[in-house]
Amino acid sequence: MEPPNQKSFERVVSQKALQMGNSFPCQICVVGFLCGVCLTSLFLAALTSFGSFQFGPILFSTMSMANSSGYSTFPNDINMVTRSDCHFKFKETERLGDSKSSRERNNDERVSLLYSAWSSVLNEPTSGGKEHLQKHGISGSSLPNAPHLENCKVKTHLYDYLDKRKGYEVFPPWTTWKGSLQTFPVAAFNEQIQNLRHEAVSEGAYPPWIAGSDEENYPLTRKVQRDIWMHQHPLNCSSPDVKFLVTDWERLPGFGIGAQIAGMCGLLGIAINEGRVLVTNYYNRADHGSCKGSSRSSWSCYFFPETSLECRQRAFELMKSEEAWSKGIVTTKENYTTKHIWAGPTPRKWGLPWNYLQPTTDINGTLLASHRKMDRRWWRAQAVRYLMRFPTEYTCNLMNEARHASFGKLAAKMVLESLAGDWPKESSARPRPDDIDEYVWSNHKPWVPRPLLCMHVRMGDKACEMKVVGFEEYMQLADRTRRHFPHLNNIWLSTEMQEVIDKTREYSHWNFYYTKVRRQARINMSMAVYEASLGRETSTNYPLVNFLMAADSDFYVGALGSSWSFLIDGMRNTGGKVMAGYLSVNKDRFW
Repeated sequence: MEPPNQKSFERVVSQKALQMGNSFPCQICVVGFLCGVCLTSLFLAALTSFGSFQFGPILFSTMSMANSSGYSTFPNDINMVTRSDCHFKFKETERLGDSKSSRERNNDERVSLLYSAWSSVLNEPTSGGKEHLQKHGISGSSLPNAPHLENCKVKTHLYDYLDKRKGYEVFPPWTTWKGSLQTFPVAAFNEQIQNLRHEAVSEGAYPPWIAGSDEENYPLTRKVQRDIWMHQHPLNCSSPDVKFLVTDWERLPGFGIGAQIAGMCGLLGIAINEGRVLVTNYYNRADHGSCKGSSRSSWSCYFFPETSLECRQRAFELMKSEEAWSKGIVTTKENYTTKHIWAGPTPRKWGLPWNYLQPTTDINGTLLASHRKMDRRWWRAQAVRYLMRFPTEYTCNLMNEARHASFGKLAAKMVLESLAGDWPKESSARPRPDDIDEYVWSNHKPWVPRPLLCMHVRMGDKACEMKVVGFEEYMQLADRTRRHFPHLNNIWLSTEMQEVIDKTREYSHWNFYYTKVRRQARINMSMAVYEASLGRETSTNYPLVNFLMAADSDFYVGALGSSWSFLIDGMRNTGGKVMAGYLSVNKDRFW
């Protein structure tokens, strides 16, 4: 409680202040001060306009001096001055701040609208999402291209063109030209260029699914891929010299996708050693409703078939012939032991190229120069690259959906920043694609935020086969990579464990992306039980999306003890990624 004499003192001071405020000299001083501020503002504004070599109206806003109750703290005659034509500059700054927030909100709305428009087209490819676009006043012709999405129909048509012979040619139309450029009408060229192109095809240019030079891939990759294609696509499948190995994919519950692919790599090696064409039959993971028609229960639902349709039909005919069985013209998986399939001899027709693999695998800070399974590592890389050489339209759409869910809004923001007008209010129809758009730029891969590091964190029941380590050790390797590449901020994360996803919150200096799927809450759950809980379609689709994202990422962190990581490493080392290196958290075993 304040002393009475202090209250009396404050009351006297307040009264004196009020008298002074009402006195004429005081009012003159206040008015003079306010006018001085006003004139100074006008002078500064004039200088600003002169400095930019423009003269025009200077906007000001009314300065508010009201308290929370809405009444002025100054006497009425001073309020008259504040309502004059003299306005104050700092109020304009406040209004500009509000305007900026409004622009940001508008940009966010535009990003969401563009993302939604792309989503509608992605989800309704046949109709182009017309209903959704029309609802928001967007014409299909004014919708900007989505840099992170592929035209799956066009891409699949191109792959089909590159996977078949034309007429009686020995090779498909492979040339040194990339992508759609190979379909550019040769009539536009003179005769000499046409002859050069024909010569390139006749001599057998290397397969178009190999990216990079020989130095950027495992030794002999381009030659081996060409030879495998030739072996699997004989000129005449009905020739009595053509033999077959017809086999289903492994279907035991304990076999994950990685084990199934590794087993098929072994069978392809057997087929090549015995001079047989490998023909795959039932694939249980494609036995679901989204794999339509003949691709149902077939590898061809996800990737181009391992051999031609003619050879498949011929092989199935021979399986009905007792003579073909007795003469060994056709065999099946049951003709070989498990050991032969999983650890059989690597094809030697290309010599011993694994003896000079580049040491680019890092374990505990040391490069792994050699190990006892170098031949198997090299061969499985070649086999998985061939089996996955071209994704189907279905797989292409899965990748589009995954990229759009993860990177779609980033792509929309990037595209809108590049547009001149205020889309969609100020938009014009997209110009008709030029030749360079259709034949050259179409070969570029879809956009993802780069550089991108992929990480496959395998835990759970894998502990019974190899040493598993925590997420922290994977992140240590990611941080190691980042020290050398400080612009690295993005991680594509693949894991079956929910605890790993939860721990990403502890690493706020990284951007994490991953498929939205229910993960394991318990470490002791087997992979077979977990996959069964997801259903056949989901448990197949999302791992394959992760696999292909990892194969295309700039850097990779995994565990060599995992067959899945082992196969991803093979895809990268036959996809121009050898010099990107491989950081492994363990060295428990080498398949």
